[in-house]
Amino acid sequence: MQVTETLNSGLKREITVKVPAGDMESKLMARLENARGKARINGFRPGKVPIQHLRKMYGKSFMAEVVNEILSDTPRSIVSERGEKAATQPEVTMTEDEKEAEKILSGGADFEFKLAYEIIPAFEIKDVSSIAVTRPVYDVPEEEIDEQVKRVAESARSYETKDGAAAEGDRVTIDYLGKIGGEAFSGGAGNGQPLVLGSKEFIPGFEDQLVGAKAGDEKQVTVTFPENYQAANLAGKEATFDVIVKEVAAPGPLEINDETAKSLGLDSLERLREIVKGQIENQFGSMTRQKVKRQLLDQLDASYSFEAPSKLVEAEFNNIWTQVNRDLEAAGRTFADEETTEEEARADYQKLAERRVRLGLVLAEIGEKAGVQVSDEELQRALFDFVRRFPGDQQQAIYDYYRNNQAALTTLRAPIFEEKVVDHLLGQIAVTDKKVSKEELMAEDDDAETAVKSSGKAKKAAKKAEAASDETTAEEPKKKAPAKKKAKEADAE
Repeated sequence: MQVTETLNSGLKREITVKVPAGDMESKLMARLENARGKARINGFRPGKVPIQHLRKMYGKSFMAEVVNEILSDTPRSIVSERGEKAATQPEVTMTEDEKEAEKILSGGADFEFKLAYEIIPAFEIKDVSSIAVTRPVYDVPEEEIDEQVKRVAESARSYETKDGAAAEGDRVTIDYLGKIGGEAFSGGAGNGQPLVLGSKEFIPGFEDQLVGAKAGDEKQVTVTFPENYQAANLAGKEATFDVIVKEVAAPGPLEINDETAKSLGLDSLERLREIVKGQIENQFGSMTRQKVKRQLLDQLDASYSFEAPSKLVEAEFNNIWTQVNRDLEAAGRTFADEETTEEEARADYQKLAERRVRLGLVLAEIGEKAGVQVSDEELQRALFDFVRRFPGDQQQAIYDYYRNNQAALTTLRAPIFEEKVVDHLLGQIAVTDKKVSKEELMAEDDDAETAVKSSGKAKKAAKKAEAASDETTAEEPKKKAPAKKKAKEADAE
């Protein structure tokens, strides 16, 4: 086998590989000899079939197997022998000439192909002992826990149908149809929708106009969508809603006791408080984790300036860009609405993609040298958590797909590995706790991940794309339209 380097520029490599026809012939004959002892062909005793007869019958198909075996094994072995790490699977280019391909399969020509790939750049892991981060800590007050327990109890509150007018605090069940300029708009209709007056679940002014309504009433509610409404096609516009009141129900007493907890499937009020407290602390703990991690990643990013493989950057950018455009479309917004242009946004997210790839390579190298491993148990748990996000009838198929697809499993392993590397680093750097208010903890960071600074204007185009690929962005619930928020205030367990 002859291996010739034809390109070595930056991270790009191109290799020409030539397997002489004699070597191909040897590999073919070995296969034919192995098949000879197993072949069962009419007219010949077992193991006595002439090699040339086998070659006439199966030579091309066996040679095709030889070609595939070479293409499967050679790229990996060549890269390894060169002491390189390929950033992606090497691209293989072969002759497209049918006559030449026929000669190769017939054993009459050398087999030549080309490999093109990018390498992962070599870089030295730097000392991190000088890195220092501040961990913002919010101590959840008992009053906040009490308030959340009250919200949970509200969800279990009973209502009884009543005659007469609806008052604030009553629950009305309504059908509604929203219109702008006399035309119905998407997302503005609902049937059998329960709404507690005064809950502020619908857009401002909607609930107020139903106070005094009775079962069977038909009312027209007029409201103006907020200027900052997330759907740009509705923001600031006046809308009318044709509302039919189906039922008015008065609330029963709000009880916060063991019986309330039992109605939620829990043993006691104390257990309910424990769960609520844990949920709140987990929520704010996640925010703390994100801010600490962001500081760490920013300082790591400032320490490394090597070139990132273009193929990895391109793939990461495409992921980001797809999400950005999907989110803009879902919100009915454009780049102009975000005070930027498509060109500026592309430049911003290109920089973000480069940052992510570079940091990913740094964390991978740190983790490898530190011996960080993801156990089978951790991966299995992550798979179960992922599968549970889907409807029950899809879960088994999704589970089987991931268990039988190593590339898919890697997408679950990567974020676990990264978090373990971050934990490893946090044990080596200076971490100082700082007590903060809820507002300080929830304030948005103004850095490379949340506001890419080349234009400074695209920072709200897509929250999902702006956060690091393994990170989550915590946002307060936003009112929707006027459909009731589907998420419960708290999921008791």
